Amino acid sequence: MDASSNAASGTPDAASLIEEPAEGLLSLVQGFVPVDWLSKLIVIVVALAATALASRLALKLIHRVLSHDSVPLPSSSIFANIVRVVIWAIGVSVILSSCFGIDVTAAVAALGIGGIAISLGFQDTLSNLISGLQLSIMGIVEPGDNVEIGGQQGIVSDVTWRHTTIVSSTGERIMVPNSVLNTSSLIQLPPPRKVVVPVSVVASGDELTAVSDRMAQAALAAAQEVGGVEKEPSVQFTDVTSFGFTGNVVVWMEEGADPAAAKDAIVRAIAPLTRETSGTQRGAAEE
Repeated sequence: MDASSNAASGTPDAASLIEEPAEGLLSLVQGFVPVDWLSKLIVIVVALAATALASRLALKLIHRVLSHDSVPLPSSSIFANIVRVVIWAIGVSVILSSCFGIDVTAAVAALGIGGIAISLGFQDTLSNLISGLQLSIMGIVEPGDNVEIGGQQGIVSDVTWRHTTIVSSTGERIMVPNSVLNTSSLIQLPPPRKVVVPVSVVASGDELTAVSDRMAQAALAAAQEVGGVEKEPSVQFTDVTSFGFTGNVVVWMEEGADPAAAKDAIVRAIAPLTRETSGTQRGAAEE
């Protein structure tokens, strides 16, 4: 169905929905300002201001909606970028139609014909955009995740239309293209607030519980000197070897605490306890 059939049936198409308000605005301005170029300039300024205001309000709404826990989508800026592009595309279409007489429908049709050439020229950009949408909608990568990609480890700061920003423990900002994330292996590490220290304990089996209790107390005291502790430390042994027992000391830090500094303090505090000797051995050593 073409534009004439739409007009005959009384059903407005997308172009008319943009052109009619724009032409009405131009006619209204020309009623007060008879100079043609001045009236068009006023319409352009008004349209740009309205578009900027609409874009800002829409972005605030998007951020507010995505920040709710009930919304399954992450608070990545890729969604805000798409909304911003759509609003500005509508605003530019209004200006072109009202002030310069450009047929928006014909322009869109021309872009459709040249879509193949455009897609080839922007192949990497489109690949990163689609990959970013897949990663965000499927929840594979979200801001705040602790990940490792290609040997690079850090906290995901944001997912944009082109790349994903990762902040390392040293404060370096690593930009990884979304297409690389979509085709490479991604390791989801424990949350940064969870400090895990592998340990190997040389002790007799009957004293293992006492040693683990002393380790938990030492880890708690050391972690509290760095920042707040959210949960009581736990010592979990996972294996028995010919040299003793291996496991992990797990401490959950509060928001804002430095996990690297906490891990260093915990290692220094529990290091002497990893070589605990049994009571019989200590008594023999004292004699």
